[in-house]
Amino acid sequence: MTDLIGLIFFVLLIIGVWFGLRALANPRPRTSEDFEKGASENSSFTGALLNALHDVTDPGARRATEVRQQLKDGRYQKKKREGKTAGKQGAGSETDNESDPALTDN
Repeated sequence: MTDLIGLIFFVLLIIGVWFGLRALANPRPRTSEDFEKGASENSSFTGALLNALHDVTDPGARRATEVRQQLKDGRYQKKKREGKTAGKQGAGSETDNESDPALTDN
């Protein structure tokens, strides 16, 4: 009798797993509006926590993220380039700097 109960349990378990996997395998229909809504939502607390943990454990990745943002904004190494151009013009006289409106402090 106990063997029959055990057999019935395993058969029901296998049938339940079969139907559960079939239900999970069916894709949920999503419209483009649903996708855009999900993409625009803020990240969850767990996602933010994992991003912060990644920044702490890999400081190079944090710098890479900053550089990517600077490249998007168009200000990557702008100070270095401005310093090089100012160094070349700095050899001239003061009147050269006064004639150039970009170099004056007005």
